[in-house]
Amino acid sequence: MVLTCLGLEGTAHSFGAGVVTSEGEVLANVWDMLSPKEGGIHPREASRHHSELGPGLIAQALQNAGLSPAEIDLIAFSRGPGLGPCLRTTATMARAIALTLSVPLVGVNHCVAHVEIGCLESGFQDPVTVYVSGGNTQIIAFAGGRYRTFGETLDIAIGNMLDTFGRAVGMRFPAGPIVERKAKSGKRFYPLPYSVKGMDLSYSGMLTAAKRLFNEGVSLEDLCFSLQETAFGMLAEIAERAIAHTKKRELLLTGGVARNNRLTEILEGVAERHDAQFHRVSPSLAGDQGAMIAWTGILQYQAGDRLDIPSSHVLPKWRTDEQDIVWRSDL
Repeated sequence: MVLTCLGLEGTAHSFGAGVVTSEGEVLANVWDMLSPKEGGIHPREASRHHSELGPGLIAQALQNAGLSPAEIDLIAFSRGPGLGPCLRTTATMARAIALTLSVPLVGVNHCVAHVEIGCLESGFQDPVTVYVSGGNTQIIAFAGGRYRTFGETLDIAIGNMLDTFGRAVGMRFPAGPIVERKAKSGKRFYPLPYSVKGMDLSYSGMLTAAKRLFNEGVSLEDLCFSLQETAFGMLAEIAERAIAHTKKRELLLTGGVARNNRLTEILEGVAERHDAQFHRVSPSLAGDQGAMIAWTGILQYQAGDRLDIPSSHVLPKWRTDEQDIVWRSDL
């Protein structure tokens, strides 16, 4: 029997609704992102955005999929990690739909979903994953029944670092794509703190140094170039170590920052040096969206993992490596 799942994503600034089948077919994937004219993301404003736009986006996803609500077999939602108000708003919508339709409910780890949608698209079975976004920066690989974090940021995520730098120099959120465009015109490399600590990394020192150089009059294009090369070089070093340690032969790039072409080039080089296959998720599956939640919800449900309504509280600090991955066997 083919299952059809409606997945709701709402961990931070984006709300998404996706419809995916148990055969891995993405029938619909719609989302909307809150983009303030100035400043960053406020959790209350983001949750209000989700509550106002969520019902319309869910209706649009069902329409795009050509399905009526009665044809949905399963509801999945992003249970964490993320901003509490956003998670609670999304969970409330998921519970209401599950109760109304009398269908099972599954709570999905947002970070794990980024990995699983990348595996679906690429066909990878056991990759080292570079997961980079506004709120997360992790090098992940499956071992011992869980997705283990082989390395991660010790302070701020790479997407957050780029957005904070952009805000300091007058860019609108999200700043990552603007930084990438300006970096292409950079001519001079300015050394910035390269903070790799074992298998972990730190971006706060680099951010402080870049803002100071900007205030001293250094070209914005040169700074964007220097920022990208240093930040991405740090990620590549940890990814390369993880591949060498695990002996895995697949390297996956996922998360919102995966849209960056320069990061893709650097990691392609890492994969080539280790005779590994490389895949970057498509732009439509890179950011926070409902298709990844729906697909991971199907995997969990088929393995017997589901939630009853009283137990469906959100988990704002739910780590990637805290969930038993019951749908995968040790490889």
